Amino acid sequence: MKTLQNYVNGSWRPSGTADYLDVINPATAETLGRVPLSPAAEVNEAVQAAAEAFVSWRRVPAPDRIQYLFKLKELLEEHFEDISRTITLECGKTIGESRGEMRRAIENVEVACGIPLLMQGDILEDIARGIDEMMIRQPLGVTAIISPFNFPGMIPFWFMPYAVATGNTVIIKPSEKVPLTMEKVFGLLDELDLPPGVVNLVNGAKETVDAILDHPVIKAVSFVGSTPVAQYIYARGAANGKRVQAQGGAKNPIIILPDADMEMTTRIVADSAFGCAGQRCLAASIAITVGEAQNTFTEFIADAAVNRVVGNGLEEAVQMGPVINQASRQRIEHLIQKGEDEGATVLVDGRNATIPGLESGSFVRPTILQNVNPAGEIARTEIFGPVLSLIHVQTVDDAIHFVNSGQYGNMACLFTNSGAAARKFRYEAEAGNIGINIGVAAPMAFFPFSGWKDSFFGTLHGQSKHAVEFYTQTKVVIERWPKEWSRQF
Repeated sequence: MKTLQNYVNGSWRPSGTADYLDVINPATAETLGRVPLSPAAEVNEAVQAAAEAFVSWRRVPAPDRIQYLFKLKELLEEHFEDISRTITLECGKTIGESRGEMRRAIENVEVACGIPLLMQGDILEDIARGIDEMMIRQPLGVTAIISPFNFPGMIPFWFMPYAVATGNTVIIKPSEKVPLTMEKVFGLLDELDLPPGVVNLVNGAKETVDAILDHPVIKAVSFVGSTPVAQYIYARGAANGKRVQAQGGAKNPIIILPDADMEMTTRIVADSAFGCAGQRCLAASIAITVGEAQNTFTEFIADAAVNRVVGNGLEEAVQMGPVINQASRQRIEHLIQKGEDEGATVLVDGRNATIPGLESGSFVRPTILQNVNPAGEIARTEIFGPVLSLIHVQTVDDAIHFVNSGQYGNMACLFTNSGAAARKFRYEAEAGNIGINIGVAAPMAFFPFSGWKDSFFGTLHGQSKHAVEFYTQTKVVIERWPKEWSRQF
């Protein structure tokens, strides 16, 4: 059984901790490896290495820095299937979903290769007679990334390529539930011959996170996870003077109008709600039918839920894999019962799922709760599993009001054939990522991954120009060169 190591200052190092966790395949319950829970002292070693590397790395010209990213893209393409398979093994999602995740990761590397353009500043001559003013961008220093279990391959790439390309050094702490993917990635990073200390990997759990948040040398922290943890990360990091971008939870309501193409809508909503077993921050969690849309959509989505193929994600025909572990399975099933207790009808019940040959797996089949109480806990709680709640209203204004009354603002979507309704929704819906006839409004790498309200804490998001701005600080220079000085040379 593999025991994972940390990657610090350009080499693999075993952790000195006595505390380890097993890495479990959620489909088979097989133990894949052991991950160390690194103590604060090992975080400090990585920080010191990153700080020393920063001194020279920031002086490497931007066109030279991105050459490493060009090579990284080639390696990621070469090892695409191997990394995708690793994601499925430790995370449980289907192999198709893992491939899609890695494609998004590579797209961020490609965008970060544009740093010589994206990092440019501004200049204006003669702000006053003979005086010029310019704004330049400079790197921050040592930065840290704390990533979640649900996208072990993609989410670190929302941040890392931009941090490195802008001249920073990086420490990544992957989720202790899914550390194998980043181990594979760092095996490729090791082949780049980056200067030692530019990229570092430290495994661990809460003690490791707290050491990152408290370390005075770390300048910025990027995080994705649940809202309570995002609030904690943001508050503790900010209290220690760090820049923090902390992506939190979501509820992701979807509105279906009567004029929507129901077959297309059902297919897209089912993929959104049940894809990745509902374990993504852009999973549709609550569908709001308006007027006559209720009967048709309810029938269609129930049929889609019943017929979704559930099993081991490595099998190409499987459409949905397990949730991450048995504790998550129990929590999701408890919340389904909570919805029923609040008056909802369990239209499709995915509890107590047993998959032949995978009896020890952490499976919850697609579940649909009908007539969910809009004021109840289930209508407001992030379930983070393959559960879709149905609510019915009479007008689009009622639907938008419900969307805007929630605490989250990560994504909201509308299905319609009406351009007027689409514009009204786009204009009024209080969410950072909006979908029109789209079930997963995931921004491409050249747009920021937005989020509002309790779905995000900070100012600048991951990806694209926001990432460049987050990982740089602006310096304004005002210059005057009197003629009498220039005559001396």
